[in-house]
Amino acid sequence: MAKKGDFIPKSEDFVNALQKIFKQESAKGNKSIIVNSGELHRVVGGYPRRNHRMPVCCSVMKKAMKSTDHIISEPLKGQGASLSIEYKLPR
Repeated sequence: MAKKGDFIPKSEDFVNALQKIFKQESAKGNKSIIVNSGELHRVVGGYPRRNHRMPVCCSVMKKAMKSTDHIISEPLKGQGASLSIEYKLPR
């Protein structure tokens, strides 16, 4: 159980952070961005911690994929801090 004051992100927190990254990188004129799940979770908060939400983070990242996107690296179990996905921009 999380201690009082511990931030436990929800899927919408990861969705919002990913959308913000897409918007910022598109505004810079970038044609693609590689997002790493460990880095995204650190930006959102709550990682690394015992009660991290890495499976939720990875699930959100995979659901955000379009046919032009591809997985750069993926842990054996599919959900972990080494998941990296290249997303084509703009979105």
